[in-house]
Amino acid sequence: MFKKYLLALTFTVTSCFSNLALAEKFTVSDLQFEGLQRVTLGAALLSLPIREGDVVDEYDLSQAIKKMYGSSYFESIQLFKNESVLIFKVKERPTISAIELTGNDKLTEEQIFDSLKSSSIQVGDALDRTVLTSIEKSLEDFYHSVGKYSAQVETIVTPLPRNRVSIQFVFREGLTAKIEQINIVGNNVYSDEDLLKRLTLSDSAGWWDLFADDNYQKQKLAGDLEVIKSYYLDRGYIRFKIDETQVALRPNKKGVYVTVNVNEGHIYKVSDVTFIGDLLGHDAEVKSLIAFANGDTYAASDVAASEQSIRKYFGRLGYAFPEINTYPEIDDATNTVVVNFSVAPGQRGYVRHINISGNTTTKDVVLRREMRQMEGGWLSSEAIETSRARLNRLGFFSTVDINTERVSDDLVDVSVNVAEQASGSFNAGIGFGTESGISLSGGIQQNNFLGSGDKIGFQTKFNDYSVSADISYDTPYLTKDGVSGGARIYYDKFEAGDANIVDYTNTTYGLRFSTGFPVNEINRLGFSVGWENNGISQLKSYEQLSTFWDIYGSMQDDDGGADFRNFDLTTTWSRNNLDRGQLATQGMSHTLRGKITIPGSDLQYFKLNFDIRNYQRITEDGDWTTLLRGSLGYGNGYGKFEGNDQILPFFENYYVGGYRTLRGFSSNTVGPRALYTGEQNGNGNATYTNSAVGGNAKYTLSAELIFPVPFLDEAYARQVRSSLFVDAGEAWDTEFDYDAYKDMCAYNCDYAGDYSKPGRIRASFGTQLTWVSPMGPLVFTFAVPIKDYAGDKTEVFSFNIGDVF
Repeated sequence: MFKKYLLALTFTVTSCFSNLALAEKFTVSDLQFEGLQRVTLGAALLSLPIREGDVVDEYDLSQAIKKMYGSSYFESIQLFKNESVLIFKVKERPTISAIELTGNDKLTEEQIFDSLKSSSIQVGDALDRTVLTSIEKSLEDFYHSVGKYSAQVETIVTPLPRNRVSIQFVFREGLTAKIEQINIVGNNVYSDEDLLKRLTLSDSAGWWDLFADDNYQKQKLAGDLEVIKSYYLDRGYIRFKIDETQVALRPNKKGVYVTVNVNEGHIYKVSDVTFIGDLLGHDAEVKSLIAFANGDTYAASDVAASEQSIRKYFGRLGYAFPEINTYPEIDDATNTVVVNFSVAPGQRGYVRHINISGNTTTKDVVLRREMRQMEGGWLSSEAIETSRARLNRLGFFSTVDINTERVSDDLVDVSVNVAEQASGSFNAGIGFGTESGISLSGGIQQNNFLGSGDKIGFQTKFNDYSVSADISYDTPYLTKDGVSGGARIYYDKFEAGDANIVDYTNTTYGLRFSTGFPVNEINRLGFSVGWENNGISQLKSYEQLSTFWDIYGSMQDDDGGADFRNFDLTTTWSRNNLDRGQLATQGMSHTLRGKITIPGSDLQYFKLNFDIRNYQRITEDGDWTTLLRGSLGYGNGYGKFEGNDQILPFFENYYVGGYRTLRGFSSNTVGPRALYTGEQNGNGNATYTNSAVGGNAKYTLSAELIFPVPFLDEAYARQVRSSLFVDAGEAWDTEFDYDAYKDMCAYNCDYAGDYSKPGRIRASFGTQLTWVSPMGPLVFTFAVPIKDYAGDKTEVFSFNIGDVF
């Protein structure tokens, strides 16, 4: 179709001049057009390089027609002469009314339309039929590059009224050619097996190898060839080269044979390392950055790492664009190489402006106060990386990109682009356990109030065992130096018997003020002072509680309850170098917290807690990550009350079990159980129940493998992830003497050993899905105990909103 069109076009252009039969030049008196529809007369005249009064000949007219075709307005042009009047009869190119794609599975519509747009094929444009063939060819070439050698692309142009057309691209992709065999020729040092196992492409794999890729793709083959080359270059074979790569296609186009011809060469050692250029007096520091020494086997990766280290070093000194290049001098006679580093620091760069974008809610000042790169100062790569880390740790942004743009030889602009994510949460949870049943909770908190970076929360929670209200406000920058401040008012009525704990009611209300200041970029100290009232009522008598009342019995009221009013001081040391505030992938965070009631309070006790999280990336992008998590807690009394040593109040005990501490076990159920003596239960024997009483010590441990959610779109990769985990933990009491009741026990006697001592371990295994949604983090957990004891309560599935590790 296109060949006929081009022949007809050529005939039209050349034959029009024979009809003119020009013998000599003449003066044009008028220019006329016939056939104009969409193109205006003014636009047609502008495309014509001839004007009235011009003297022209046949050559001038041929050039004019050529210029008119170049305007892209016309599909055909005929020229007639009436005395000195030139008449152009034109047929305009049709307008593209619609573009339809069918059969394209490998290529997305967005990819195809972008390609068409670059060739000026889009709705509303005039159609240039000559480009359709090249578009078909380029699309087919793409399919061939991904192994679809039988793919065909056909273009159907349908005429429509008013000189319009619709274009349909019909794709017949066919099957991807399989790799029948990969042959490596010329390798003597390393076997085919050693080399082939490092490639992403492979020979036709068995059904059992789920991760093998035997579909041929040109781009993947090119990457695999680089893998082979790097493998040799990292082992001293600096002369290694790939002589030729052959890809043979089977006649049916369903299989290919790949042959790679290599020349290994010999192993080369480093004989010397030299530096060329200006090291600015930092010779010793730069030389210490080299990752190899004289006599070492040459490794290209060590050379590249050394280049990067030198580049970063000068970047920290403010030289934004240092040029670091390596020139090896190879001595084939001795199989040695001299590695020459060329260092050109350039001029020190200064920051002209810091431009912030993408923050629709968060105010600019919130981002700027986290920046350690300042306007007007010299550019430091270390300050840029620190700024990026601090912005990520805020937890307000899903992505933080910081780029530098060179303005002049010594000036740069820093561009900070962020993508905001949900920084507030509707804290809600629903859980189901084999014995605990269904539980619900709810609350609201905003960690970036009105974009100020301040935290404000108003939470009310209702569930089977608690009714609470909490109002809090925290500002991380009470002063410009990073001194924080906060206040909290709270109320809670806790029905312990409904939370798998021995029955009592604790009505608590209190007030707390806090402050803190940074020690350095990742360390921070915090202090708080609080007053709290605990109203204890509806207690059941059991042996551990009797020990408490033996000390504080004088404070009981007529109903057997008591009110305890305490002032306390809390000190916190936190260290955090995580790469993100939520869903971290690298770094460590640990917190050491100590709380002590002030002498003169109704109760004198202290509590120490240590929590740690450590993320280590498996893959460079952090999609695969490990998480090790641990928590330790210990508390006890200090001083004396009416001649007795004080102990940790039972309502301050530690409990283990549930989503936050030991997944797979019901909340608070792991640890010591209530002991009733014969007088308390009326049968003359000591008995352990299923009701937990907690302990003054506890630990929890967790190991997780974090990985991407299968089949999830990459757009959500920073918001959703899944993990496999193993949890372990226990709570116990170091003060109560369980052995003293060993001979008295008649029922559930093993509970004393199972639940009171630190040697017992509960463990579980499971999987978890976490999504940082617009309403807050959503966490789905499925866990199964793998180490438990008689009487344990399990919680196989749980769903929570508002908590994320």
